[in-house]
Amino acid sequence: MAEPERRIALLIDADNAPAAKINVILAEVARYGIANVRRAYGNWKSPHLKGWEATLHEYAIRPMQQFAYSSGKNASDMAMVIDAMDLLYARNLDGIAIVTSDADFTPLVMRLLNDGLKVYGFGEQKTPKPFVNACSKFTYLEALVPPSSTGVAQAATQPKPAKELRGDTRLVQMLRSAVESASGDDGWSHLGAVGHQISNQASFDSRNYGYRKLSDLIEATELFEVRRDNQIVWIRSRARPGARARTAKAIAKKAPE
Repeated sequence: MAEPERRIALLIDADNAPAAKINVILAEVARYGIANVRRAYGNWKSPHLKGWEATLHEYAIRPMQQFAYSSGKNASDMAMVIDAMDLLYARNLDGIAIVTSDADFTPLVMRLLNDGLKVYGFGEQKTPKPFVNACSKFTYLEALVPPSSTGVAQAATQPKPAKELRGDTRLVQMLRSAVESASGDDGWSHLGAVGHQISNQASFDSRNYGYRKLSDLIEATELFEVRRDNQIVWIRSRARPGARARTAKAIAKKAPE
């Protein structure tokens, strides 16, 4: 018997999200489940949101009208938070996708995670790190292009070179930790187990670094050995120069004179 499809609520902060990207966002959300709730929040009388009008109809997104009651305050954000909590308490969802580049939603994300919901974040490169890191998975909109014939959004960001990847301390530590945690006695780790470990550690999407697959990103760092057995991919950390030298020294000490 097939498993029931996961139910996802798509909540869009229209003031901080481009209408032109909604097609790739929906294609990405479809990887996790069906977006049976689709809402976009804003003051729809504002000319700033004029570009959203056609998009709402085309993709069956419900516009949630929220007037700005006072200058400098974003009532739309408050309305979106209230709806997210109502959806949480209704207990009929498996996850929530939030489209915004505003870090003010970080406490909301943490609250949703606390109750066991997956939170998929989408925003532009300018999105502050606290919101990015809080999500179960966050994808930069610049990293997505329209779906290919396979129906999956591809990487649009230029691949970062090995030197830049190795200079990203957080990335390197996360990859090393995941590979080590998933490794067997021979040091090799199944790629699927590595991906699972990474998803448990932090918000992560290899396309944010310009690589469509996690295996491509890991291989590009030049810090790991990658072995492919048909369709199965195995990963193992390369010995660091210092570690190789220490190992050789230890062997030399043990060798009989």
